[in-house]
Amino acid sequence: MALRYLSNFISSEAFKTAGREVTYGVPRLVNFLCCLQLTKTHLLTVVLTYGPSMLPTLGLTGNLCLAERISTRFEKLGVGDVVLLRSPDVPKKIVTKRLVAVEGQSVTYIVDPKNSDRSETVVVPKGHVWVEGDNIYESNDSRKFGPVPYGLLQGRVFWRIWPPKDFGSLVQSKGKDSVS
Repeated sequence: MALRYLSNFISSEAFKTAGREVTYGVPRLVNFLCCLQLTKTHLLTVVLTYGPSMLPTLGLTGNLCLAERISTRFEKLGVGDVVLLRSPDVPKKIVTKRLVAVEGQSVTYIVDPKNSDRSETVVVPKGHVWVEGDNIYESNDSRKFGPVPYGLLQGRVFWRIWPPKDFGSLVQSKGKDSVS
């Protein structure tokens, strides 16, 4: 009985129509997923940022932001940009920091802001950038791991989507020194 039912179903017009839809639909789905992956990898991505290191610019409990990846590929980042980078300490982790200096610039920073006022000055070497979190007391950044190779930069965060009350641009209006 089940075999006869299956045989009738396979020979039905509904099954043939469904087969045609799958034949046309699967390549479209594959094309869409490929375009989505290319966009995410090379053009634009959505990121969830959380943690205390970028307070007050980005919230503690999480912000949904847009990050573009073109600026990093063409070395068009500027001092003051909020960037995504692969953590030098934990390579599987992507972190959000502010670009403070580019190669050739000097940076003066407080070594341990919680415990002392001692500062050091460093010249950023060629092919590197200096990144810091906006919250100097709770940020694991270049003050701890030094200058970051430019190759670890993943993108520039430019727009906050969530929370709705903070919706808008993260780009600073003041002039920026470009990397190039």
